[in-house]
Amino acid sequence: MPLSTPVKPAGALRTIGERPLIDLIRQRFPSPPALLPVGIGDDAAVAVPPKGALEVLTTDALVEGVHFDLAFCSFADIGHKALAVNVSDIAAMGGSPRLALLSLVLPNRLMIEEVTALLDGFGGMAAEAGIALAGGNLTTTPGPLVVDVTVVGAVGPRKMLTRAGARPGDAVYVTGTLGAAATGLAWLRSAGAGPADVPDEEDLAAAVARYRRPAPRSRAGALLGRLRAASACMDLSDGLGDAARQIAAASGVGITIDAGRLPILAGVRRWNLERGVDPVRLAAGGGDDYELLFTVPSRRRGRFRTAVQQARGLPMTLIGEVTASRDVLLLRDGAEEELPAGFSHF
Repeated sequence: MPLSTPVKPAGALRTIGERPLIDLIRQRFPSPPALLPVGIGDDAAVAVPPKGALEVLTTDALVEGVHFDLAFCSFADIGHKALAVNVSDIAAMGGSPRLALLSLVLPNRLMIEEVTALLDGFGGMAAEAGIALAGGNLTTTPGPLVVDVTVVGAVGPRKMLTRAGARPGDAVYVTGTLGAAATGLAWLRSAGAGPADVPDEEDLAAAVARYRRPAPRSRAGALLGRLRAASACMDLSDGLGDAARQIAAASGVGITIDAGRLPILAGVRRWNLERGVDPVRLAAGGGDDYELLFTVPSRRRGRFRTAVQQARGLPMTLIGEVTASRDVLLLRDGAEEELPAGFSHF
């Protein structure tokens, strides 16, 4: 959905050269906004700092064969996801994204049209999130494709969310649904699907879409921060189990999650049960959902209701409680069990 209507060159990447590739990137994005007096083309970008706000900085790299598989994803999907995962981090801090830096480590085997598709996916996500591309870097590699993104956002000094504010008695909420991305990837693998293949069943199709193109909860995170409705927050890049443990450790508390309250799509639940997979443990342990896990003190329930009203229909589900112990538990049918750990990068 970007950007302008540039000419789309075709052919092997090695035939274009670095400077023309930089020009191609510049052509595919809108003119720099006023907050970016110097953008793509100089040694560094120059941005106007947000008045009266703090800057929020995050970076993530997606590596072929680790974070995505070209057998299942289009190049546009990869571009979208590379930016979306960073926007999700800004949202978890209660901030709003402003600028991005894009570094591409490109194998020579790629075609120019594959790179432009990646740029279009990135640009569509940037337009949706209100982000300007400030610059980046290009290099070639004999190894896998790597898309490295840095996003800079802004947050009010007293509106920032961290992992460290949860207190015993706080309610634990999650946005959206859980286990969709992990289920989408499992369907793609089991079906031997290609980048354009989609299941017929509606909930499974939504799960595949969640894996390919996650929807960062930027508006919800900004609302929770701006209204000071949440005491702690983290995004679910590596799963509910990981986020619950991170918040508990940073806050010096425990968290108990009620398995019966986890928001799981009916089709996702059914598909996993048919294959002998526990949908609750999948929802708690699977990564790539990019929802927000956050805690709400009782005294802020009025602010939280306002956030829900302004979240444009995004579900926010009560799934547990913060406890005084240091235990992170899953409560199922009256029995306590260990909450799945989530995804580990190492």
